[in-house]
Amino acid sequence: MSVVGDAPTRERVARSILENGPSTAAALAERLALTPAAVRRHLDHLMDDGSVEAREPRVYGTRGRGRPAKAFALTDTGRDRFDQQYDDLAVQALRFLAETGGDEAVMQFARRRVADLETHYAEILAADPGTSPAEALARALTQDGYAASVRQGPVGPQLCQQHCPVAHVAHEFPQLCEAETEVISKLLGRHVQRLATIAHGDGVCTTCIPTTTTTAPTRSVSSHERLTP
Repeated sequence: MSVVGDAPTRERVARSILENGPSTAAALAERLALTPAAVRRHLDHLMDDGSVEAREPRVYGTRGRGRPAKAFALTDTGRDRFDQQYDDLAVQALRFLAETGGDEAVMQFARRRVADLETHYAEILAADPGTSPAEALARALTQDGYAASVRQGPVGPQLCQQHCPVAHVAHEFPQLCEAETEVISKLLGRHVQRLATIAHGDGVCTTCIPTTTTTAPTRSVSSHERLTP
């Protein structure tokens, strides 16, 4: 098969990793109805051009026999090829805002930016009252381009955002992540904690939603505390 013919399938492989997070070759093959050999061929190409990198999987609990399969994650270069072409302009605008209005002005902008999430969340709950708050929030975030889902974690649900349209900007301006965490906590009515962010090099933005409600304030998690799912 020619390189041109391979391109659409290679795009599917990359997008599947984008939407589902770091994935093994076997998981990609099953998800995309491809043979493992075909998936590995595409992964080799994506690694050669810098779009994908192989990572050692994180193992929870007792490790079984044998070496666990590697997970493949998008690199910054791979993410760039989707929808982050305006990052430079956004960074320049926020730098100007920080210089003229200070950090508080940047924070106000960040909060204004995520305000629409509340509207989308309310609309989803109104249309489907049986949806759990976490699932409704994941759907609202997905509408905004974050490819979000909910999974069960050790102490409660985890909100996983497989994609972040503003990851490169948020790396320099963490107020974007802080404002997003604030609104997540507000909508769910409980303290939440960021475990990982794409903006700081993790494969997925992961927010822990403890099952026990607490009034403790949200806080940023230092790099050594982050966990990559």
